Amino acid sequence: MALQDIEEVWHGLRVPYLDLFARLDGKAGRPDIDQSSRFHPLMLSNPIDEEKDLARFDPKDFAAEWKWDGIRVQLVLGVGTASLFSRTGDDIAAAFPDIVDNVTGLGVLDGELLVGRNFEAGSFNDLQQRLNKKVASAKHLKDSPAFIRVYDMLFDGRRDVRALGWMERRARLEARFANNPQSRLDLSPVLPFADWDDLARLRREGAERDGHEGVMIKLKTSPYVPGRPKGFWFKWKRDPNVVDAVLMYAQRGHGKRSSFYSDYTFGVWKGNEIVPIGKAYFGFTDEELKLLDKWIRANTVASFGPVREVRKELVFEVAFDSAQVSSRHKSGVALRFPRISRIRWDKPAAEAGTLEDMAIFIGAT
Repeated sequence: MALQDIEEVWHGLRVPYLDLFARLDGKAGRPDIDQSSRFHPLMLSNPIDEEKDLARFDPKDFAAEWKWDGIRVQLVLGVGTASLFSRTGDDIAAAFPDIVDNVTGLGVLDGELLVGRNFEAGSFNDLQQRLNKKVASAKHLKDSPAFIRVYDMLFDGRRDVRALGWMERRARLEARFANNPQSRLDLSPVLPFADWDDLARLRREGAERDGHEGVMIKLKTSPYVPGRPKGFWFKWKRDPNVVDAVLMYAQRGHGKRSSFYSDYTFGVWKGNEIVPIGKAYFGFTDEELKLLDKWIRANTVASFGPVREVRKELVFEVAFDSAQVSSRHKSGVALRFPRISRIRWDKPAAEAGTLEDMAIFIGAT
């Protein structure tokens, strides 16, 4: 039984997965699961290499959308039921009853969870207030109503459409919204562009005018493949440079922050280990600092005077002006003016950046 086969069924099984182990031992067939009524592993994107990728790709073969500043979710719609999952397969429906109680139809949809009124997305900080709660409060439901900006479809009703090309899935998605408009779902628009320079202009203007994270670039013929396949989906983030890094160490701050662990060392993957690439102590709010301090104290594995080593589980989106080769760092890379641009509570450490990713930023071949 291949890893792909396990990925396809284990989310639909109950602990302790006896049906799956029986299949692995050759004592039973593939577990019988309604594929359209459970969570499916998501398809992920790769960072674009502007010099290499854009030079070899024909823009006519690709479509573009905004990169929305929310969190990735999967909405599973059954007969009279709706389930909402994070990108890691965690059930978050209890925190967002305003969505699951107000959607209809059958199928599995992929999109971005956002908060705001009339489909006008608020800030990520507004969304984070709700992400930190297992159950939504009346105040959150009133002040920060949630919605999903949908950009793909895995199942159209009971039909599995993942093997279809992106354009075919998009056409089905547009038809679905035209025939069944929803109060908590809207469709992510496709951005018309003539060439890569035109898309670069849209990306820059979108960041300056509306604060968009960047653009997503998708091969029009791409099937929906779980994981991070090469050559299908790309993310072209706005400036400055950003990398997803893992928190390694935390140190007490100074002055009014002396009671908090507010100075952070973070790193990226080098094979099976995480190596440090920089330190940062700003870019987050006072409320986020309190949450980080609480997490650090609960996840400390060792202490060295004022410094705590933590479990390598929390991901930061780190913004920086540039990267350079450095013999003083174990990773061989140092960041210039790094700052925390976002706390990725929803992202597993295994999906953080790598030293290979950093090569793009320092101009390595």
